Amino acid sequence: MKIEVNSLLDLPSVAKQLIEFASTEKIFVFEGDMGAGKTTFIKKICEALGVSDVVSSPTYSIVNEYESPSGSVFHFDFYRIKDIQEAYDLGYEEYFYGGGICLIEWPERVDELLPEHYIKVEIAVEAETQRLFRFSKV
Repeated sequence: MKIEVNSLLDLPSVAKQLIEFASTEKIFVFEGDMGAGKTTFIKKICEALGVSDVVSSPTYSIVNEYESPSGSVFHFDFYRIKDIQEAYDLGYEEYFYGGGICLIEWPERVDELLPEHYIKVEIAVEAETQRLFRFSKV
């Protein structure tokens, strides 16, 4: 599925489309260059899921946990991990296989640990305010 976005105002609609596309899948990986808008889009996904907490980047903490009406939502940012052992130390299995929704930025840093099935979200920068979103089931 491809969706072109020309404004931040389009993101809530795109977030809802992603949730519908995912159906029962709970693991989402987000790929895109630095500054493509991964965290901004994840904030809109959390809003669409009913998260009332302030959603922020877990760049330094690696994972932030939020509660939604349908359960736990975990937002990961693996950009700063030095090696795969940090993900093991974090207890990634409890998150990835625990039934909560996992939103994973910089998944290539933990590629070998990702579950067999997930939703891949690619964000490509087309212009300053224009993005191309691609959703696929892996």
